[in-house]
Amino acid sequence: MRITSLIGARPQFIKEAIVGAELRKAGIDEMLVNTGQHYDANMSDVFIHGLNIKTPDYNLGVGSGSHAYQTATTMIRLEEVVLKEKPDMLMVYGDTNATVAGALVGSKLKIPIAHVEAGLRQHPKDMPEEINRVVTDHISSLLFCPTEKAVDNLEKEGIIRGVHFVGDVMYDLFVKMRECLDISTTLADYSLVRGRYILATLHRDFNTDDRKRLKNILEAMNEVSKKLKVVLPLHPRTRKAISVNGYEDLIRDILILDPLPYSDMMSLLIGSKKAITDSGGLQKEAYFAGVPALVMMPDTGWIELVEAGWNLLVDANKELIIDKAFSHEPRVNAPENLYGDGRAGEKMAKIVAGFSRSER
Repeated sequence: MRITSLIGARPQFIKEAIVGAELRKAGIDEMLVNTGQHYDANMSDVFIHGLNIKTPDYNLGVGSGSHAYQTATTMIRLEEVVLKEKPDMLMVYGDTNATVAGALVGSKLKIPIAHVEAGLRQHPKDMPEEINRVVTDHISSLLFCPTEKAVDNLEKEGIIRGVHFVGDVMYDLFVKMRECLDISTTLADYSLVRGRYILATLHRDFNTDDRKRLKNILEAMNEVSKKLKVVLPLHPRTRKAISVNGYEDLIRDILILDPLPYSDMMSLLIGSKKAITDSGGLQKEAYFAGVPALVMMPDTGWIELVEAGWNLLVDANKELIIDKAFSHEPRVNAPENLYGDGRAGEKMAKIVAGFSRSER
């Protein structure tokens, strides 16, 4: 069996590293296509080698651009590759423009689509990511769900065929890398004491590109950091927004870092008292690490963590962020097995290997 995996953003590379390794173990011939959308060539060499990330067979060279440009250009260039290589299946990840572009190309060419991280839903419904994931789910043949909630979401939309709860591949990665982390050394490198700081991330465009929301969030973090140090690895988009708006004074009490490799980020997360984030990934990773998170979004695709009382939605509410940074404590201990057993990649490979076109 031959499968084409399409990736474009750094998180997709990370997820594919886990799934791709399992596909190869299962004897599946995988061709990897990189859209060239966001891949960070400076990703830690140790991280890359440790995960055995496959060198892409094709790079589409799409680059940055509008949603229409990225989606359309990916479709045009990917179609050429698919027509040449004639794979038996096309695998896409998550909710990016690459995701929906790949799903549309495969669907039009009557090639079965496997969607990793299927079934997530959140408001507002006009978010580009929400549109991408809904469209992709409705034209996929295999839908790999990270949670039971995702399975329920699909059933409500009438999607029941080809749906599999396999768990979250990011949990596979966390389990794999956890024993390799040198937390004490990492904390010492940044002069931090375990349990005496908050780890924050801020990068969503609806937070960085809205002047008022950005100001509220930065003022809140800075105020919190006067009493409990806030550590903020700064995304390039956020750094630019702070500069353009002249908000440098709003981060004077925050410990600002450059973007970190996965190993350092997870070490800092495990050592933190709490996380404040608008990252979908860090919301889950905080749970993996046993750390509660304040989520600076109006809604989240990982709503089960909010419903369990572990994470808390605070949006861009300055007063709420400040208050809950000190007062929020989970109602219960971290609920177990929300994201599977750390074998999501293995389960996906087994299902793909046993798939036949008659199942469409």
